[in-house]
Amino acid sequence: MVRKLAAELLGTGFLVYFAVGVATLSFGFGTAGSSYAAGVVATALAFGLVLLALAYVLGPISGCHVNPAVTIGALVAGRMPLVEAAGYWVAQFVGGILGALLLWGTFAASPLYSRSTTGLGTDGWGAASHVHINMGGAFLTEVVLTTLFVFVVLGVTSKTANAATAGLVIGLSLSVCHLIGIPITGTSVNPARSLGPALIVGGTALNQVWLFIVAPLVGGIVAAGLHFLIFPKAGPSLRPA
Repeated sequence: MVRKLAAELLGTGFLVYFAVGVATLSFGFGTAGSSYAAGVVATALAFGLVLLALAYVLGPISGCHVNPAVTIGALVAGRMPLVEAAGYWVAQFVGGILGALLLWGTFAASPLYSRSTTGLGTDGWGAASHVHINMGGAFLTEVVLTTLFVFVVLGVTSKTANAATAGLVIGLSLSVCHLIGIPITGTSVNPARSLGPALIVGGTALNQVWLFIVAPLVGGIVAAGLHFLIFPKAGPSLRPA
């Protein structure tokens, strides 16, 4: 169990540091230039590729959830006990916060960085959204995106799936979620990914972070329900990616 929790903490920290780091560079520092689309693609690929790599490395140890929404999906699907899921959640949130702190420490060494203007790849709605979506639209978006992502994770890690390609499918599905979600909410689908940066940036990001914790968890539960509906004889254990 200690190895599993360490893997979840480390994996979530790496996901935040590298993927949120690319988001901050693209939209905060403007390294994507004047092309918003280029920043979207770069960030979407960063999230997908980092998770793809982590899935193959940490999958055999913990299943590589690195996301409380995936863990709640596995819990509702009957693939893990509540005590183990609670341990995963603690490790993931701690990992997300540590990854965000490390990323902030990296960028703070630059004279061009400002926590208030450059930010740290946080999510949001209203003025914090590229399309100025309202709270209801943001909640719906996060539920739908997380439902797709967790549904894919549960499907490709079932006993009847091909374990060799699971990491690739999971990584690509996360990239797809970001391609559509970044202009709308910034894309969370992962409460641990959202909480860490929001705690550091504060202000609007911290006031709105509750949505990016609640909505993905709801999406994870919905995904588990859909998985039961489509795959009623799914195995009881989550096979590592």
